Amino acid sequence: MTDLIADVEMELGPAAIQTVVTAVAGGRAKSRRLAQALATRPGVLTDGRSPAPRAIGDLLIELRKAGATAISPPVCAECGKNLRTLQRQGQDRYCSVCGQESAECAACGNTRRLAFRDREGLPRCSMCPDADDRDPVDVVHEVIAAISPDADRDVVAGALHRSVPTRPAYRRRLVWALEDNPRLLTGDGYLAPHRAILQFIDLLHEAGVAGIVRPACPRCHRVVRIDKPLDGQRVCRNCIAKSRVEECVRCGARREPATRDEHGRPLCPNCLVTDPANTEVCVSCGERRRVQTRTADGPLCPNCCPLPVLACSLCGRTTPCTLSKLTGLPRCGGCDRRQAHCTVCGRLRGIHSGTADAPVCGPCTTPDAELWRPCPTCGEAERLRAPGPCPRCTLKQRLHGLLADDAGAIPPKLQALHDALTGTERAGTAMRWLSKGIVSTVLSDLASGRRPLSHKALDELPEGKVVEHIRSVLVATDTLPQRDEQMARLERHVKDLVTSHATVEGRKVLHRYATWHLLRRLRRRSRDKDITHTQLTVVRQHLRAAVHLLDWLEGQNLTLVTCRQLDLERWMTSDDVRHRREAGNFVRWALSQKIARDLSFPAVRWNGPSRPMDEEARWATARRLLHDDTIRTEDRLAGLLLLLYAQWPAVISRLTVDHIEQTDEAVRIRLGDVPVQLPDLVADLAIRQVAARRSHAVLARTDSPWLFPGGQPGRPISVWAMGERLRKLGIRLAETRSTALFQLATELPAAVLARTLGIDITVAVKWQRAAAGDWGTYAADVSRRLQRSVQEDPSE
Repeated sequence: MTDLIADVEMELGPAAIQTVVTAVAGGRAKSRRLAQALATRPGVLTDGRSPAPRAIGDLLIELRKAGATAISPPVCAECGKNLRTLQRQGQDRYCSVCGQESAECAACGNTRRLAFRDREGLPRCSMCPDADDRDPVDVVHEVIAAISPDADRDVVAGALHRSVPTRPAYRRRLVWALEDNPRLLTGDGYLAPHRAILQFIDLLHEAGVAGIVRPACPRCHRVVRIDKPLDGQRVCRNCIAKSRVEECVRCGARREPATRDEHGRPLCPNCLVTDPANTEVCVSCGERRRVQTRTADGPLCPNCCPLPVLACSLCGRTTPCTLSKLTGLPRCGGCDRRQAHCTVCGRLRGIHSGTADAPVCGPCTTPDAELWRPCPTCGEAERLRAPGPCPRCTLKQRLHGLLADDAGAIPPKLQALHDALTGTERAGTAMRWLSKGIVSTVLSDLASGRRPLSHKALDELPEGKVVEHIRSVLVATDTLPQRDEQMARLERHVKDLVTSHATVEGRKVLHRYATWHLLRRLRRRSRDKDITHTQLTVVRQHLRAAVHLLDWLEGQNLTLVTCRQLDLERWMTSDDVRHRREAGNFVRWALSQKIARDLSFPAVRWNGPSRPMDEEARWATARRLLHDDTIRTEDRLAGLLLLLYAQWPAVISRLTVDHIEQTDEAVRIRLGDVPVQLPDLVADLAIRQVAARRSHAVLARTDSPWLFPGGQPGRPISVWAMGERLRKLGIRLAETRSTALFQLATELPAAVLARTLGIDITVAVKWQRAAAGDWGTYAADVSRRLQRSVQEDPSE
């Protein structure tokens, strides 16, 4: 905007122009609209003509005030007169003469400028006032006295002046409306023609005037603020939102639009805040995310907003905490969300005081009747911040509205889902999930039968985390059967990639390679277990390498049959080659299948680690994880499994509680065929993780067997998330695992290493050779040790 204005205005410098633009433009959304309007028609800067947004007129006026001479002020759309203030009708601006509506006066009959409307709503000119010499306070007090004879005139006068502090004509119309329909004060306030009447009723009700009834919303029947006009009635904001529901063009959610895109199509609030145009780079984490707050250094995302590091009054951990509004004591995020059985009343509620072993709920902490009011639906004492049911009952009503059929009953196929969601620990989390994206739309479609309850029906929805979370909730509640999601995603990817290839011959080769080699080998290796994301990524890379090679051959008018070694080497040495190593697997497969001939693409052999082993850094990190209580237990345990036992994040993330074997003597973990006894400090972390593990999903407490639950119900933490958490601890995954495996290979034979750590024997042998270990005399050494022990203690 500064550049566009500077091209026209020579008197003002760029700094002065930018100051004016910043003051007028405001937030990012308004700035973008203003910039788009200027870029679309920059001539508005010199002619000031309509149509144009209001912000354009404000910008022109402020630039003129700042001393701009080449910038035109806004002009009247009808007569062309320069304007100092803006009177608009739509996108057009008019002066005080042209912008006034003309009509036939109901009193004198002359067609003149409309000044106001009389008591009957008829037009009047300025020469024919609708005179009413009565005192408005006396009139309205007389109306209220008919309802409440003891009403104090001073109270009525104070409420009237607070409702309409200025504009005597508007106050007179309010009094006329009450005089014509006194029932507005006794419950029919939703028919009020003026919004100030509702405020007047609230003030009288707060003052204790008998007989005055606050009106309920005519649609949802809640006694809340109703000041939005809809079909001749005053309704609440929630009902207004429901009346404006449209389908979001991006995610498909049916919600009230928060904004519209450049084509005028609706966008829901979630798509608005997650739009890349509305995100910024966080100065703390460096990620481009939604701005939560702004500091002197720059914007911060929701994950990086700083909290004071204090000792939690409940669990005792020193960690970022918030101050409880009930007790004023610090409370960490885990305890703030935690629910437990109160040691005083025995009910399962959020804890507010006490300790981790002896929690106390809110009503038992501060038994204040004004603070903890009974829910009108279930009767439980809750901290209700607004009229209506508690969060738990609100969740039940919301789910019943989504899942119930025409008869008002929950279908049997969705009953388990309904029970699991209504019984979740965090009702607020479930409510936020239901309002996220297309969740409510999908659940409603499944309940009504508009969408079949099957994996195939969910596959037809746009891919994304929201749909995957819906699927995981349905699977975790046994509403849908279990299936290997990574394999299903891989099969869809293979199908799309194969069908998108240009040539028929290429599609046939890719189909054979993907279906009968890559997928077949992957199923055989997985041994009826769910494949990991790493395995999915490897297969994708192999398939993309085949596609790149076939595309290059097609561009050279070649095929696998006509390709020769010279052509293959020319591709391997070209600048645009991608996935060279993975392409070798495809070439060797083509040779074995007699599709290609006279080609050679040798495999790359592993000759040991390429980076130096930093043993001291490994042990320093291990000591920090063993003794630093400020790090989360799950992160400490996962990091130690990598540092001490050379386990990849893909393996750590798929550990279950059954892998931890606890006896009176020791705690063991089963990483391979033979369990490994854990040291005392590591064993303590493992036991604590088994007891305290919980998911971050909407169904936080499920019967999930995973040792490290993930963000989706019934599923483990993803490999990427596990790797990111370890990287934030300063652990370099590949280098750390190589160091640990290198050290273990020097201390254990390959067979023992393979059975203990769960790695393949060939991998163990390669690492032993890389470590220069010689275990040829291992069996003889063990035999000699046994003989010595028997000689020293014959009783054995």
